[in-house]
Amino acid sequence: MKVQNNIKGISRRDLFKIAGRYGLSSTLLAAGTFGGAMSVANLAKAAESTYEKRFAKEAKFTLKFGAAGFNQQNLLIERAGVLEFARDLESRTDGEIRVEFIGNNQICNQLSCVEKTQQGIVDMYAASTQNSAGGAPYLNVLDYAYMFRTRADQYYFMYSPESQRILREPFEKRHGLKFLFTHAELRGIQLGLKWQDAETVTSVEQLAGTKNRVTGTQLGRIAMNALNLNPVPIAWEETLDGLKTGLIDGAETWASAVAYANMSPVVSQCVDLRFFCGTEHTAMSASVFDSLGGELQDAVMEAAYLTQVHVQAANEAALVNTVGFSDPQLPDTIFAQNNVRMATLSDAERKKAEEMCSPEFQPQLWEQWRERINGWAGGIDTYQDIYNEVRNNPHALAENVEPRRWWKA
Repeated sequence: MKVQNNIKGISRRDLFKIAGRYGLSSTLLAAGTFGGAMSVANLAKAAESTYEKRFAKEAKFTLKFGAAGFNQQNLLIERAGVLEFARDLESRTDGEIRVEFIGNNQICNQLSCVEKTQQGIVDMYAASTQNSAGGAPYLNVLDYAYMFRTRADQYYFMYSPESQRILREPFEKRHGLKFLFTHAELRGIQLGLKWQDAETVTSVEQLAGTKNRVTGTQLGRIAMNALNLNPVPIAWEETLDGLKTGLIDGAETWASAVAYANMSPVVSQCVDLRFFCGTEHTAMSASVFDSLGGELQDAVMEAAYLTQVHVQAANEAALVNTVGFSDPQLPDTIFAQNNVRMATLSDAERKKAEEMCSPEFQPQLWEQWRERINGWAGGIDTYQDIYNEVRNNPHALAENVEPRRWWKA
């Protein structure tokens, strides 16, 4: 099994030695509890303790978790919560559910994890909703331009019972997948090295005519075309080379994705456009969930809720303290070390962008896809319903949004 050497202070050989004794999942789950470098002895001791807890009794269910390109190290940059979820679920069920964590693109990648879960190759997955929209098109429902104003709006919606009606239930009915939790950021344009010596972007006009990588989202393409951002579909794994060589000017993605994927050395400006969702979600097979029985289903939901609360706090902190997504930046952050400039647009400039591309101001651009998504959801107006719900959100800061169990009215 291919394993990247991403554990600080541990050689590849030592990692395989420990994993050979205690199993890869136990080793990675143990490594995820360390915040930085560790010794071989410390990791071995933690892996042994983790192994003993996980195998204290026979599991009723062993769930394969395909976690795209994630590992215990880059999950400290983008706090997607997948290891926390696995640990909590195993602990909460006293080992009746055991999670086999398979990250580093070993079993599935950003584009294929959703399909491999639908096929039963894995039981649950973590990937962005935008990349997963290729295999599960209903996820486009999150990608109407400027529907969410802030990360606080995104968390507010994910905790809202309205997310059951508008997102989770149609997603499960149409694609056989249960949406559990997600991280929340808003996408901007990450400009490559050919913009290194250019002025810092302050207006939408400066981006006009650029060529930018787009994910699997169809709605994202609508917004990008309206903003004259020339979307080019490029696989996530090939985006780094595109930015480095100048094949593309930039990529539509979010800040912590640039940082965790080691793209910071080839990104010169992080343009905070905030034009649609960046949501690294975790979902599981609905049929697998249904097979668990009531008590274990409750445990999955409570673990998902706890993880959602963890992600909300941890990713907000990591954006400032680890990634460098702030103005001014903290000096030892990933962006600061790699000379990634923050290009912060004014409220007036973002409003200009909104008026150029959003369904509120350019409804004709969205009619076909909006009608399609509304039909999949049973005839509700998905854009307007989400738009209205998140404007009930009184919180300016994402960390202040009140957590709620979304499946309880």
